[in-house]
Amino acid sequence: MSATKPKFVIFAHGGTYDKLYQTATIGMTAAAMGKEVYIFLMFWAIKKLALGELDKIEFSPAYEAHAEDVTRAMIERKVPKITTMFADAKQVGHFTVIACSAGLEYMGVKPEDLADKVDDVMGLPVILNLAADAETTLFI
Repeated sequence: MSATKPKFVIFAHGGTYDKLYQTATIGMTAAAMGKEVYIFLMFWAIKKLALGELDKIEFSPAYEAHAEDVTRAMIERKVPKITTMFADAKQVGHFTVIACSAGLEYMGVKPEDLADKVDDVMGLPVILNLAADAETTLFI
């Protein structure tokens, strides 16, 4: 009998760079630690992915005073791109990216716009069932 991997779930709702970056780093780390990682993209995260802007460094207006310094530091330190981290996470472990079908509708995104960017598109009831037995669940 083989042991199942602990399930690690992230509901990625926000579309600002800091939130998407945390989704990528936490998800990649959990995958590297041997966890079964599921990233569920909702609202603004779906929109950023569909627009091809996951790697665009931008912050919410609340952090405007510090955004330039943080952006410069990340570029100087050659912080990996979010898309690179997603790809690397798939290489090191179990890392699945799923978009919420209702989120696509609300954000005006067609499933074909994400066809090569996500592993699947699912409805919320299926997503919640998949996430139900997670060891860790985060909402970012």
